[in-house]
Amino acid sequence: MKVLRILSVLLIAAFVLAACAPAAATEAPAAEAPAAESAGLPDLGGREVKIAVENAYPPFNFIDASTNAGNGWDYDAWTQICALLNCKPVFTEAAWEGIFEAAAAGEYDVVADGVTITEERKQKVAFSQSYMHYGQVFLVRADEDRFADSKAITADASIILASQIGTSNEAKAIEIAGEDRVKSFETFDAAVMALLSKDIDAIVVDQPVALGYMAINKGKLKHLDELLTSEDLGFVYQQGSDLIAPVDAALDAMRASGELDKLYTKWFVDFVPAQ
Repeated sequence: MKVLRILSVLLIAAFVLAACAPAAATEAPAAEAPAAESAGLPDLGGREVKIAVENAYPPFNFIDASTNAGNGWDYDAWTQICALLNCKPVFTEAAWEGIFEAAAAGEYDVVADGVTITEERKQKVAFSQSYMHYGQVFLVRADEDRFADSKAITADASIILASQIGTSNEAKAIEIAGEDRVKSFETFDAAVMALLSKDIDAIVVDQPVALGYMAINKGKLKHLDELLTSEDLGFVYQQGSDLIAPVDAALDAMRASGELDKLYTKWFVDFVPAQ
C-alpha cells in the first residue's frame, strides 16, 4: 500500500500508529495459528502486551463494519507474534498526535500502525527491525487526469495536496508543493473524505495505505505510479524495551515460514472490506 508485486517481494520486517488518550482496550480476534514453529523462540510467559493502534489506518487497522470490532494487518500480525512468543495481545485505540511521546513514556508496550523508521524518531523511541519496505505515493480520484507525477504537481499552483498532521507524508507533501498548498488532517480518513469531496486534489500517503483506501472506496480512487520515497516500517517501543529482541525473533520466524508473505497477500492483495 508496480506495486503489489514489488511490495510483496520486498516485504521484510516491522509496523505502527497510536497516541495520547487511549480508548478502551480490546482483545485480539481469533486467528489461524502461525505455521512457524515456536521451538527455540523466547517465552514471554503469557504476559499481556499493550498494543496501540489508531483503528483508522486501513488495511493496517480499522473497525470492521461487519463486526464493529478491530481488524487488519496489525491485529493478525500481533496475534501470530504472541502465539509464537506466548503472550496476550491487548489492542488499545489511540490517536496519532503524541504517539512517540506516549511510547517513550511507556504508556504502551508497542505502537503498531505502519510507522516509518526515521533517524529523528530514533532519538525518542526504539524500533523493531523492518517488516515492510515501501514508498509514498499520491492517492487521487479515479478520474484524475490533470497530472501524473510530482513535477506536474509542483508546477501547477492550483493543485492542493493533503496528508495527516505530523507524519513523514506531510513532510513530503510540503517538500513537493510548499506549505501553503498542503492541508493537513488529524486522520487519513478525513483527508480521503476531502479528496472524494473534491476539496483537495491528492493525498501523499504510504503505498500500502493507499491500497487499503482504494479497496474500501472501490472504483473511486487510484494512486499514481511514481514512488516518492523508499522507506521501511517498524514497530515502535520505549527505548530499552525487553520486547524488541523477542518480537524481532518472531518476525524472523514468520518471514522464514512464509507467514509475513501470507499476511501481505491477505491484507494488501486480496483485501475486500465489508460494506
